[in-house]
Amino acid sequence: MSKFLVFGHQNPDTDAIASSYGWAYLEREAFGRDAENVALGMPNEETAFALEYFGVAAPRVVESAKAEGVEQVILTDHNEFQQSIADIREVEVAAVIDHHRVANFETANPLYMRLEPVGSASSIVYRAFKENGLTPPKEVAGMLLSGLISDTLLLKSPTTHASDPQVAAELAELAGVDVEEYGLAMLKAGTNLASKTADELIDIDAKTFELNGNAVRVAQVNTVDIAEVLERQAEIEAAIEKASAEHGYSDFVLMITDIIHSNSEILAIGQNMDKVEAAFDFVLENNHAFLAGAVSRKKQVVPQLTESFGN
Repeated sequence: MSKFLVFGHQNPDTDAIASSYGWAYLEREAFGRDAENVALGMPNEETAFALEYFGVAAPRVVESAKAEGVEQVILTDHNEFQQSIADIREVEVAAVIDHHRVANFETANPLYMRLEPVGSASSIVYRAFKENGLTPPKEVAGMLLSGLISDTLLLKSPTTHASDPQVAAELAELAGVDVEEYGLAMLKAGTNLASKTADELIDIDAKTFELNGNAVRVAQVNTVDIAEVLERQAEIEAAIEKASAEHGYSDFVLMITDIIHSNSEILAIGQNMDKVEAAFDFVLENNHAFLAGAVSRKKQVVPQLTESFGN
């Protein structure tokens, strides 16, 4: 039997790590397949908190699927190839478990795709457990809950689906935690930005999107004090300029999200600032502007940028 590697996107967030961990467990227990969850980067501090809390070892970090001797992979929490493993086009994508838009995706063979507009890929994985008559053990339930909490900012994001609160309640019972108490502690663990260099800060949670021929990098950091992050604006901008030059980004958009008050400051640098301003109907002053009520990159930033760059 051939082995499957299961992984989330580059610069993995908690949902990427949790959903791949949960789906690999399901592949082994429900379908009898040899599946290993790996990661395309080191866990961030929020994810590390969840892993330690539930006693789960961090997944191995891999850079090449072919180097691992596998021919088939399963993607969770992403489908766009530029967000995936470096040699994604050299292996067969056997399945995709995701809750994002579909773009830049094509396969030679049929595959299993499960795409649902819910708050997290972890939500989808949990439903698959129930459909297959399996109850996730405490550590799996805890990680899936963590992925859901992370992607919905404790069920406060507009990406939260009507079914997600019930999913969270069921997973919390299985994991033996209080959703609010555990969730806030986990989210706060990911807001310690003072120890990060500017290069690390802009890469904590960043994805590249191809928008009408432009490589647009959209990054997000969570904080409890936006002003504290903006005090580092000069070094952050220098890191952005450096990353853009090295990787060919036409534009770089950084969301600085206040997890307490559910707002964001947008810091943007690049060749198409007119399109960024049009996307959000604001004016950048000193390269940044306030975006009230914005906490979701997937729903409140990327679609608006996609429309604006397409015009």
